[in-house]
Amino acid sequence: MTPADTAHRATQSDLFKNLTKVGFVGYGLLHLALAWVAAQIAFGEAGQEGDQSGAFQKLAEQPFGKLLLWFVLICLVALALWQVALAIWGHRDVQGKERVWERVASAGRVVIYAALAWTAGKVITGAPSSSANQQQQFTAGIMAKPAGVWLVGLIGLGVLAFGAGMLWYGWKRKFARKLNFGAANPKTRKTATRAGQVGYIAKGVAFGIVGVLLLQAAITNDPAKSRGLDAALHTLVAQPFGKFLLLAVAVGVAAFGVYCFFQARFRKVGT
Repeated sequence: MTPADTAHRATQSDLFKNLTKVGFVGYGLLHLALAWVAAQIAFGEAGQEGDQSGAFQKLAEQPFGKLLLWFVLICLVALALWQVALAIWGHRDVQGKERVWERVASAGRVVIYAALAWTAGKVITGAPSSSANQQQQFTAGIMAKPAGVWLVGLIGLGVLAFGAGMLWYGWKRKFARKLNFGAANPKTRKTATRAGQVGYIAKGVAFGIVGVLLLQAAITNDPAKSRGLDAALHTLVAQPFGKFLLLAVAVGVAAFGVYCFFQARFRKVGT
């Protein structure tokens, strides 16, 4: 048996599947913290960084915060490993180009989960880094290159399209096919599906705003406009009725956190 075969067999074990399901609990906690940060921004709380690093810092402020962060970090690593397995062997329920795209998406999620785990580790070690500042510096580095402004614009279009896709994914409840409710009662099914629907729509809106801000950064040649989710939330609250709009997004992000808890029980996690 080759090392690849051994690794694949490991991903089929009950231990691996259970760790993956626990991973959704940590991911849900992260979204609940992010929703709380967004709500504080809506109410004019100064000094709140409205992104993942701000959410991790909010978790760290809670009782037993460091232990809680360690739990979330381990959960994120578990989810990253699961997506690695899916990128290599998974999505066998679909064929052809759809399987290719699903595996590419899983590879992208590996990067996202790993980056979130890294950010959590920075907060745990007492050396938190601002996700907003990092994105601004990254954008500035790209824009300094030949044709960098055009590349940032293309990235902005890609993020905007991703946000629109996530909104559509939630509206059409496409995520439901990845759940296995088994003998769950209709109320549980309805609650889980509605939480996922609202959550995906809210995240789609947030990503859409991030994409628009990246486009603005490219058009104005101003990397300061590209500060990721933090800029998106602060931009939203600055609009007419922005407080209520941001509170709606916060509720949606919290709904996604609740949906993650349902995923811990009902998500199909095999490769």
